[in-house]
Amino acid sequence: MQVTDKIYMEHRTFAELEQYAKFCQRLAMSVFSFASMGTKAFCNIDTYVYSSMQGTVESIKTILLAGRINDAYALLRKYHDSAVINVYSNLYLRNNFSIENFVVEKIHNWLQGKEKLPEYRIMSQYIKTSEALKPINDLLYVDDRYKRLRARCNDHTHYNFYRNVMLNDNEVYLDNRGWWLERFAEDARDIFVLHLAYIFYLNDHYMMSSDYMDALECGMQPEENSQYWVAPFIQEIFDEVVTSTRPDIAATIKANSAMHIS
Repeated sequence: MQVTDKIYMEHRTFAELEQYAKFCQRLAMSVFSFASMGTKAFCNIDTYVYSSMQGTVESIKTILLAGRINDAYALLRKYHDSAVINVYSNLYLRNNFSIENFVVEKIHNWLQGKEKLPEYRIMSQYIKTSEALKPINDLLYVDDRYKRLRARCNDHTHYNFYRNVMLNDNEVYLDNRGWWLERFAEDARDIFVLHLAYIFYLNDHYMMSSDYMDALECGMQPEENSQYWVAPFIQEIFDEVVTSTRPDIAATIKANSAMHIS
């Protein structure tokens, strides 16, 4: 298969990556006004994490369109890292913020450029052993898909196999290029689902629509229970991606949230 083939250029992964990028953009704007407790930040620290993730996903799409599957996997590993960093920072703030510990130094120092976060394996283990996240962890790691996904990303990043070298040459005909594009689409979706599962389980208020705050800003009385309404773009992504591919995760989030997600 050549990268100029219609079957390559019209593969579902390009539309799905665009969908993920647009979601990150909208989520970044949506959470801006939520305070990040445990920090001195004037806005939600996740806003710029999500806009950065948007940029990474857009870069992945651009590189894939150029036929550089190997390079795209290196960026997919970065996307996975970003998701883990975001979950880790939120979980760490949740576990360590209190009236006695109003500013969580580890996260505050990271924001100020004074301290690095732990390496990936330490952050990942911190998340996986969290009692608060056990219901989600039990579902995400019911099989070894994320272990295999990470191994694929590392294989491409480090040229562990010669075939990975070939996948970066967009002028070479490869009969398995279509298989790798399909595999990539599955891997990107799994990272997207992992991120949403953790974040919406930890911070279900991130799903909130703007109706409640809009009413307050206009000096109006918000409709009853409107603080529990879910933003349409979040309900849409739940229906199209989470519920359709991981109904078990969708059901667990719904069962543990006060938000009115259908």
